[in-house]
Amino acid sequence: MTYFIWSLPALIVLAAIVSGRANATVASVLGLGTAIPVAIFYGPGPFDAAQLTQALLRGLWIGVVIAPYILGGLLFWQVAASGFKARQHAGATQLRSTTKPVAMTSIAKRRLVFFACFLIGPFAEAATGFGVGMLGTIMLLRHLGFAPLHLIIFALLSQSLIPWGAMASGTLLAAAYANLPSTQLSMYVAIPVSLLMLVWLSLFWKTARKAGIGSSVWEGFRELLWVATGMVLLLVATRYLGPETALLAAYGPLIVIRYLLDVRPARNEAWRIALKISPYIILIGGLAVTRLVPVLKNTLTTLGRIAPFDNLPAWSPLLHAGTWLIGGALLTAIVRKQTHFLKKEAKSAWFTGQHAVLTVFLFSMMAEVLAASGISGQFATATFNALSEEAILITPILSGMFGVLTNSGNPANSLFLPPQVALAVQAGLSVPAVAALQHVSGTSLGFFSPIRMSIAASLAGGRGQEKGAYMTLFPFALVAMVLLIGFAMSIIAVGTLN
Repeated sequence: MTYFIWSLPALIVLAAIVSGRANATVASVLGLGTAIPVAIFYGPGPFDAAQLTQALLRGLWIGVVIAPYILGGLLFWQVAASGFKARQHAGATQLRSTTKPVAMTSIAKRRLVFFACFLIGPFAEAATGFGVGMLGTIMLLRHLGFAPLHLIIFALLSQSLIPWGAMASGTLLAAAYANLPSTQLSMYVAIPVSLLMLVWLSLFWKTARKAGIGSSVWEGFRELLWVATGMVLLLVATRYLGPETALLAAYGPLIVIRYLLDVRPARNEAWRIALKISPYIILIGGLAVTRLVPVLKNTLTTLGRIAPFDNLPAWSPLLHAGTWLIGGALLTAIVRKQTHFLKKEAKSAWFTGQHAVLTVFLFSMMAEVLAASGISGQFATATFNALSEEAILITPILSGMFGVLTNSGNPANSLFLPPQVALAVQAGLSVPAVAALQHVSGTSLGFFSPIRMSIAASLAGGRGQEKGAYMTLFPFALVAMVLLIGFAMSIIAVGTLN
């Protein structure tokens, strides 16, 4: 009965989302509202007002760090992509394209969608993190006339390589928890991620057919080859450069080659496109430089750094991608001499992103309350003690649930990685493989997070269509879970043989 009560916050959130009668913001309010009394009255130990306040403040701080990525990204996109053209309706609550749907052949559309979902999106996510890859994907596709539901799925597909997102910061943290070299962990992470790429590619094929851009078996095989090539190059780059810069180094050349092969632009057209996307090139290039040049990165990290909590992300304003996004929007407006539209675009960005921002704060606070009260830890300890080495079969479910609720693998990693590593050592299992299973379960299954869904729906102009998107995603979520459980079984089998 106690464990059922401890499960109520998660169960209520899931029930609210699945019912279709509550958006992510309402679900997060219900979850936090349930978590607080459960933690106070039914927690495994005393949980007083001071501890509750500290947990809520920690959750608020996480929101403070993440929110600028969302609002800054929305503002930058609207300013840079729309060229500040006036909207037909003042106070619009969603992003809308300022151009009519472009006339393209079905195969040309499909190749552009693939390019946006599996190359541009992951590249932008690696440079900035926190869902910014969805911005790049939607920016390329919003003028093609797709229904919002299909745009939501395409936006989410940009998150397929999330363990390398945000300069692999989550993977670096997981390596620290597991006491492993980050490159070694990343090489093992690539195994389940490669399996999941088959799931994401199948989701792409299904959505493409429904969106009217179905194609031949040969085209699907061609797409599979591109994905496989990307993974091989990513592995090589990870091995020799480390996970932080691997995806940028691997996918940058792929993006150039794919664009030249698909579009074959004339010189004038190539120059026009370069000018049009120059704000994005400059922004992503600048962010990459700040992270690739050690001296510059260290300098920007320390200047103005604010770190109220030792084990939570710090705020380094000159390095933070949210700051760069806001600054990029301001600079673009100045260069275009259209600063008088900034106030209107800022209001539109807030109306579009407010639900995503609120859910970040609320889910983060709920996760901190459950962790600080000891409920999350007790769940993990009891599970591992009861099931011994077979406890890792529960990892995709347990860590996946945390990834879905928090839109991050870090909470699950902080709770479960240390005991998982100890279990692996005692049972003679591969420590890097167990750590990779834990990390990928918490991060990649965040693909289905209500927070991520809220962002995608807002960007695609599809708020209110989250239920339809989840109905499409549900069978693929089950397959992803089965693949991760199968990977866990293989770890046990190899450990038993050894």
